[in-house]
Amino acid sequence: MKLNKSNAAVNPYFLLFISILAIAISSIMIKSSNTPPSVAGMHRLYITVLIMLPFVSWKKLRLTRLTKYDWLLVLSAGFFLGLHFLFWMESLSYTSVASSMVILTLQPLFVMIGSYIIFKERVNKLMVLCMIIAVFGSIIIACGDIGVSREALIGDALSLLGTVSISAYMLAGQKVTHKIPANVYSVIVFFIGGSVMLIYSLMNHFSLIDYSSSDWMYFLLLALIPTIFGHFIFNLLLKSIGATTVSVGVIGEPVLAIILAYFILGEAVSSFQILGGLFTVVGMGFYFLAMSK
Repeated sequence: MKLNKSNAAVNPYFLLFISILAIAISSIMIKSSNTPPSVAGMHRLYITVLIMLPFVSWKKLRLTRLTKYDWLLVLSAGFFLGLHFLFWMESLSYTSVASSMVILTLQPLFVMIGSYIIFKERVNKLMVLCMIIAVFGSIIIACGDIGVSREALIGDALSLLGTVSISAYMLAGQKVTHKIPANVYSVIVFFIGGSVMLIYSLMNHFSLIDYSSSDWMYFLLLALIPTIFGHFIFNLLLKSIGATTVSVGVIGEPVLAIILAYFILGEAVSSFQILGGLFTVVGMGFYFLAMSK
């Protein structure tokens, strides 16, 4: 599937919205489960690999000329993806959906800095201003959910580590997805990411298979919704619109997550979250408008 801004069969920004919605749903699902986050993340990625394998042409990979440096990037991307899931999913055990998701919105700032250093990718002042407005909205959202307990601080720290990890994953992906089909790349990095969590689960003596049928359904839904319709679409979009723009889309994730948490989990929505959500939506809207010109 090849996308570009001008003549894509499916508008890349529509796909970006679908992927952000899918990721927002994942936070609700994870918050509602009692399974160890590393085990859930491991099965989530391994099941995704099994679903995608029949649709992967390994012949294309053999025809793709990847250097040792390219393979190092692919391996690094998988490793950072595993760390992201490990840290972020664990953070939801300590803090609220809103708090964890807000910290995740710092991702575009990390990606923008990395893109400038690595790819010499320049962003005009208007786009930077729009990004700042959107992130400021996330900060306002956080003001209504600030926790000073030890558990809240642990959750925030884990979410920050997860944000740094997913930023590194995005940057590595943007560098190498021009040379390798997105579905082949995704299967490889998902398998590596799952293996990172497998190792962690074994080190902590977590059960790998002794779970109820409802837990296995939960693992399957995590694979289908936030992984295939979320992270796989992210990987498709890295080639066409870049890591920075994909990351800016992630800023809207807390807004969707808070709305879903209100309707599904019954979490209250504060005036801070409403005001911050408006700033976030306006900032994102003007950013994408500036991108389209």
